[in-house]
Amino acid sequence: MKLPRPSWRRPFAAALTGLALVTTGLAVTPAQAADIATPGSFTGYGFDQCTAPSQKAMDAWLNSSPFWAVGIYITGASRGCLSQPNLTPTWVDTQLRSGWRLLPITLGPQASCTTRERYLRQERIDPDPLNEYAQARAQGRREATTAVNEATRLGIVPGSTLWYDLEAFDTRPTHCRESALSFLHAWTDQLHELGYVSGVYSSAASGMKMLDDVRALRPSAYRLPDQVWIADWNGRADLSSSYIRSDGWMPHARVHQYRGGHVETHGGVSIPIDSNYMSLGRGSVAPAKRLHCKDVDLDLPAFRLVKRGTARTKQVRALQCRLREKKVAGVAITGVHDTASVRGVKVWRASRGLPVNGVMSRATWMMLLTDGPTPVLKLGSTGAPVLRVQRALNAALDLRVPVTGLFDSTTTSAVRSYQSQVGLPVTGVVAPSTWTRLKSGAR
Repeated sequence: MKLPRPSWRRPFAAALTGLALVTTGLAVTPAQAADIATPGSFTGYGFDQCTAPSQKAMDAWLNSSPFWAVGIYITGASRGCLSQPNLTPTWVDTQLRSGWRLLPITLGPQASCTTRERYLRQERIDPDPLNEYAQARAQGRREATTAVNEATRLGIVPGSTLWYDLEAFDTRPTHCRESALSFLHAWTDQLHELGYVSGVYSSAASGMKMLDDVRALRPSAYRLPDQVWIADWNGRADLSSSYIRSDGWMPHARVHQYRGGHVETHGGVSIPIDSNYMSLGRGSVAPAKRLHCKDVDLDLPAFRLVKRGTARTKQVRALQCRLREKKVAGVAITGVHDTASVRGVKVWRASRGLPVNGVMSRATWMMLLTDGPTPVLKLGSTGAPVLRVQRALNAALDLRVPVTGLFDSTTTSAVRSYQSQVGLPVTGVVAPSTWTRLKSGAR
């Protein structure tokens, strides 16, 4: 039977506005969290850990780790960590507002032919083929509904991806394989009905290969997840796996768990984790290039010394434009560091408690270019604060960092070089301590 295309992008039903789901007679009212669909569009690193970390740990890792996403187990009777003392609506709200992307995971019934002892003692996916594996489909719908109810309680809003964890199993027995596919079909279908995005986690060699074979060879047989999370511990932080065809769930619908259980320490806090690299939604996209003050380019590869009389340089125009953006009166964009321009630099320096002169040194450039809000930035961040950091790095160092507004690997390397130069912990993350040094002109 030809199945219709997934329709989770359609407008949500009225019942999902201020969602109140009713299942088994229980009304569940959502927490009012940050109202951010998660993980949204993002390219970068994430980690997952059995128990949601404490707030202290999340804060330490926010400011010092490369990770921007965290996997959390929210439902499923087969979870290894049924107790989640930290996982509350307040915890979710705090992480989302801090910029974390959340990957909510359900670990419920496993494949009927699993050989893992713990799962053999628990409910498994029903392999009965009667009525096209009706029992397996009913289980999938139930798990999806339960996951949505818990996500709603926690404040994880419609449009977010919910992930089903189907651990490794032998995909050769027909009823085991087809019942698992039927279960995941129903999981996806029910999530779409309730306004959420469907994700599935599994080992590359079993569950992921099974799904990819269906995608390539039997595309009308089952509803497939919108996003996949591939467990392939090959040590490569990329999106590839030798078990999955290169065109499946690409370019922005994959998470690659590239390293299994190990302990990492960031900000003095150690957590046992799995490591992941992902590109989801539209990925992390650089903002569109824009000129300032109508026709001035601030995104220069270098910012050097500007003295009285310096003329006909892009840097002078950038200086004059930036002073105008900072509301310094009387500065015209002439391309010459003239009397009015020098006076403008003096006014701005005085407003920052600096010695009053009209010279733009590299340090002064850094201070002028970074002036503004100071959010935490790391690989995958985008937007105006990234532009300001990239410009400041080009004033501080001779690395000619591309000024794109996308915090990529080149920017990460430049931040690490800067941190080393000024005696900061080398993290590649622009957290408060790095912002402080950049805004003070330290180099």
